[in-house]
Amino acid sequence: MGKRIIQQARGKGSSTYRVSKKAFKYRLQYPPRMIGTAKVLKLVNSSAHSAPLAKVQFEKQIFFIPAFNGMVEGQQIQLGGKEVQKGNIMALKDLPVKTRIYCIESRPGDGGRFIKTGGSFATVNRKMGQEVFILMPSKKEKKMNGNCRAIVGEIAGSGRVDKPVLKAGKKHHIKKAKSKLWPRTSALKVNAIDHPFGSGRGKNPKSKIAKRNSPPGAKVGLLRPRRTGKRK
Repeated sequence: MGKRIIQQARGKGSSTYRVSKKAFKYRLQYPPRMIGTAKVLKLVNSSAHSAPLAKVQFEKQIFFIPAFNGMVEGQQIQLGGKEVQKGNIMALKDLPVKTRIYCIESRPGDGGRFIKTGGSFATVNRKMGQEVFILMPSKKEKKMNGNCRAIVGEIAGSGRVDKPVLKAGKKHHIKKAKSKLWPRTSALKVNAIDHPFGSGRGKNPKSKIAKRNSPPGAKVGLLRPRRTGKRK
């Protein structure tokens, strides 16, 4: 008798395939309409994030942001000012061209949506009136509202992927912290009863586009692909 395939087990949503709620107890977002000076109380480690977090106090409010490279505890940062300094939260229209920024707002006042991964940053590319064009890490340009805010600098943890993972045990603990499925078995390597692509009969199957309403056991292959075929 065959067992449930991995896609079915993931679809059930057991604790094996879900991240612990404790991992996301820190919400990365700064409050809207802040002007003044804030203090970095503590640098915090979070298993759910790829960068260290900073616990910041502004008046009676406490919020968490990704720490920038070089941040120290007890440091003062400016909110809503004109001074361009690492860690300051400023509007995009007040930043000079070629400034490195992260934790960028999608709409004015939403607290930061883009660029939160360790070691990443975007660059202010050019300005046209109230619109500011940002060069993202993917080398694509994005048009933003000049009133959106961002943090000056680049996120700490840039060397995270430089050193290779030498032992399987270390990889196990990295994946376990985020409840990622690892090790992942290739679909072609398993038995035919355990996966639609299983057995060695079809080593090079054609790309399969799964139907959008297909059950978890059959929803494998290309899921809602933007394009198919070989890139030219």
